[in-house]
Amino acid sequence: MSGNEDRRPPLRRDARRNRDMLLAAARAVYAEQGVDAPLDDIARRAGVGNATLYRHFAGRAALVEAVFSDSLTAVLEAGEEARRNADAWAGLTGYLEHIFELLASDRGAGDLMTTAVEGVPSLEALHPHNYETIDTLLRRARRQGAVRGDLTTEDLLFLLAALGRAVPAAAAAAPGAWRRYLAMSLDGLRASGGRPLPAPPLTPEQFGTAVRHLGCRPPRDG
Repeated sequence: MSGNEDRRPPLRRDARRNRDMLLAAARAVYAEQGVDAPLDDIARRAGVGNATLYRHFAGRAALVEAVFSDSLTAVLEAGEEARRNADAWAGLTGYLEHIFELLASDRGAGDLMTTAVEGVPSLEALHPHNYETIDTLLRRARRQGAVRGDLTTEDLLFLLAALGRAVPAAAAAAPGAWRRYLAMSLDGLRASGGRPLPAPPLTPEQFGTAVRHLGCRPPRDG
């Protein structure tokens, strides 16, 4: 929290109530429509006017930060916990399950993690941290003989980006169904039983192009 925030006077009771209603409405609308939902819809859901929304939040980025900061910070913490796991495969799979559970439960969070919304500090910290977490765990898992030797970080990130797009659809059809498809995908990464891959891996530049075509944001964009 900044010094300016420390010096702000406490909100009056009615102002705090309006802010809480806006946050609750934003969570609901983002979960239903994604983070591109009109701010008008959020104000209407909260039962307040647009002017009230803008008194509390300067714009979309400020509202997104307020709504999703806790979820994004939890992903960062899950990444740190995964890195501390001596078993890299267990750390990697646990971390990915945490992320995919969030994608399945909250469309807004899923949109946020794969798109570019400028001016959201928690998101700007998450993207490079996510890349570093997966890269660190994958390199360690290769050294431990847990994953196939020809698997690159870009391979895994592209697979996860594509699968992540399908998670909300699977969850809408049957809660928990996404776990089956994540498990199937992860099994293909294991060192044992895999056939040689038929094409070279994407370069970092090719990976960036590919995920943008998916409508996602490259993880190292900060």
